[in-house]
Formats: sequence, structure tokens, C-alpha cells
Amino acid sequence: MSVDELCDPEGVLARQQARESSARSYARHLPVVPVRAEGMTVYGADGRTYLDCLAGAGSLALGHNHPVTVEAVRRVLDQGAPIHVLDLATPIKDEFTDTLLGLLPGELAGDARVHFCGPSGSDAVEAAFKLARTATGRSGLVTFTGAYHGMTAAALAASGNVAVRTPARVLDSGVTRLPFPQDYRCPYGVGGIAGERIAVEHARRLFDDPGSGMTPPAAVIVEPVQGEGGVIPAPDGWLRSLSALAGEHGMPLIADEVQTGLGRTGEMWGVDHAEVVPDIMVLSKAIGGGLPLAVIVYRSKYDVWEEGAHTGTFRGHQLAMAAGTATMRFVAENSLAERSRKLGDRLRAEFVDAMAELPAIGDVRGRGLMIGLDLVDPEASVDALGARPAAPGLARRVRAEALGRGLIVELGGRHSAVLRLLPPLTMTELEAEQVRDLVLDSIAAASAAWRP
Repeated sequence: MSVDELCDPEGVLARQQARESSARSYARHLPVVPVRAEGMTVYGADGRTYLDCLAGAGSLALGHNHPVTVEAVRRVLDQGAPIHVLDLATPIKDEFTDTLLGLLPGELAGDARVHFCGPSGSDAVEAAFKLARTATGRSGLVTFTGAYHGMTAAALAASGNVAVRTPARVLDSGVTRLPFPQDYRCPYGVGGIAGERIAVEHARRLFDDPGSGMTPPAAVIVEPVQGEGGVIPAPDGWLRSLSALAGEHGMPLIADEVQTGLGRTGEMWGVDHAEVVPDIMVLSKAIGGGLPLAVIVYRSKYDVWEEGAHTGTFRGHQLAMAAGTATMRFVAENSLAERSRKLGDRLRAEFVDAMAELPAIGDVRGRGLMIGLDLVDPEASVDALGARPAAPGLARRVRAEALGRGLIVELGGRHSAVLRLLPPLTMTELEAEQVRDLVLDSIAAASAAWRP
């Protein structure tokens, strides 16, 4: 008898609700009990199948149980290799590091140091901050509105979600938050290239002004595409200017590539769109092949740490390193970044075409297979730039309609009103068409039933 035949999904869900903390998140809105999965398909204990457009929040670049990652893990187990090695050197780790360095932007790859962190993006962000502060002797940070960098103390302080930060009493003193430029809801009220130029000038004047009140920054941290913030790509020109400004003021530029890395945005790394080479890159999610793994990669001149400056028990996860090596090689050898770009461009174009019939779609944006649909109140008045108010209630209905149709999606953005798509990079043409149709059908059904 199979696992799913033995499983009572209602019982499992009830026990989860009774036993697990009230901080659980995805499980509240996606009452699915997965028992098997392959590629983009998840099989539930309820006998239904689902197309997974969440993919472990982007961790599963190759989808569920891809043969190359399964074989890599099996090989480690069959060899009897140690699974847990702290930070000792092993052939598996050496192969992972060599593969990773071979995929980095050339200027960084030739002068890089790699630090293995605790197996989460949050811990890697903490490590990046500690490294920058140690190297510069400063304490302040420059971050951006809408940013998400993790749930540990310093990472949360650098994030923009006040609702999460405030109850935890996380202090953000020393953090200077600048507006993140975007078109649909431009923080400067102008949009386009004008908004980018104002953002650059704003930062320039702030950095140059001795009376700005800004704590001298140890680093600037930026996401090449804000994910939790609403799938907002950093404009290329703005990111290049930001990198130049950081260099002029002796501040390391930290690129948070936890979600954007390894082909997700249509380039190998999110910063590649702007041809920016950061001083520090924070990497997790996809580089572990779906298993827990996180590293920071940085220029050697910042390698000023003393022994043990950032440690952690689970830095030597050999299964994750093997799965990560296999995943990185498969992405590179099969041009999955290019595939991500082409499929993503096509899907976004089709969603844009649908806006005429579905006015609840206020904006379509993203890069590669990191796609966001900003859901709005179609009957509300537009602002000066043509944007309508976010409609979080409608977005929740869309998510529920999608799940009912067999599509797993999640929400993000300032008001949790952006429908986010993070499918595996191996998504087929047929699956892309199915996702498109399911998303549009869900929005149409939710719009018909929703009232503000």
C-alpha cells in the first residue's frame, strides 16, 4: 500500500493545526498534503494532482525529484561518504565550490572567497553583514523599501515588512531605507527613467551630505528582483549607478541572490542583467538542489575574518552539496537561464494581452520565470501614474480559485496582492500553457465573485 493510500489528509491537516505554531504560513492557505512529486507535478493525499508554481519558494530549480539530483544524493549515500562534516574539506565540497566558482561573474570568480553558512538564506545575509562590518569598521546599512532579506534579527532589520518586524521588537537603528524604483507605483510619483534618475540623485545626495543623519554604512544590500516585495526588477541603469556610488563611498555592494540566482531571472545571476559585479553575493535556495545550503561569495580583499567569526553546525551538508553541484551543472549545460528568459517573456506577454479582458490585472512584471501579477480593484480610480489600489481580498480569492483548479501559487507585495509565479526552470511548453490558462481562469472566476 502506498504512502498516499495510508494517509488521511483531513487528519494530517487537523493534527498540523493542533500541534504546529501559529506562525505557520503556506499551510494556512494551501491545505494540500503532498505525498509524491515529480517535476512540476505534486500528488496530494486527497488523490488530486497539482501544478507547483511555488517550487519551494524557488528552491527547486529543476522541479521535484529531478533524476540528476536524486542520483547525486543516492551516489553519496551509496559511497558511504560522511553526510555531516562541519567545515572540513571533502571531495564533494571541493567539487561544489569548483562548479560554483565556474559560474560566477568572471571578475568575481577570479578573486573570490566562499564561506559556507548555516543552511538558510537568512544566515547567509547575517554573515554578509558581519563580514562587511568587520572589513569596513562601520555599522550602518543601506537597504530599500519593499526589501526582504530573511527572518533572523539583522536580516529582518534590513527588510521592509514592518508588520513582521514590529511584534518581534527587532531594532533597525543604523538602517537607512531608500525608495526602490519601480514604474507601476513609483515612490517619486513620476515613473520610468525619470524615477530612476531621481532615485540615483537621492542616494548620491544622501551619501554626500554630512548632515543627512545617516549612520556611516558598512554596506548596501539590494535584491536584483524584489521577490516578496512584489516581483519588482531593479532597473539596470539604477543598479549600475548604485554599484558605482557604493564603490565611491567605500561601501561593499551586497547582492541578495537567494531567490534570483541560478538562472531564475533569465540570466545566471540577477545582477547579470545590469552587468554589475557585486562585492558580496548571498546565495541559497536553488544552489542546494532543493536541499538546505547557503553560502556567501565575496572579493578576497574583504576576507579579514578571524577564525570562527561566523560558524554553524550544519555548514557541511554533503547531500546538499552533491545535489547543488548536479543542479548547477544541469542548469548551465542545458541553457536553462535562456529557457527561463524565453518562457518568462512569453508568459508575461500573454498576461499583458489578457489585461484588456481582465482589468483586475493592474500590472505584469518580473524577469525570467519570476513573474508577478499585481491584482487591483478594477472599479477604483487610477492615480496620477495610472495605477489602481491593490486588492488583497481579490488576490486571496484568486489563490483559492487556483488551488481548486490544481495550481499552487502564492502571494506577495506590499498588500499581499501580487500573484507570484516561481515554477521550475524545467517547466515544459505544455505546462506553461496550462499555468497561463489556470491563472487567467482563476482571475476571471475570482473577479466575477469578488466585491471590494
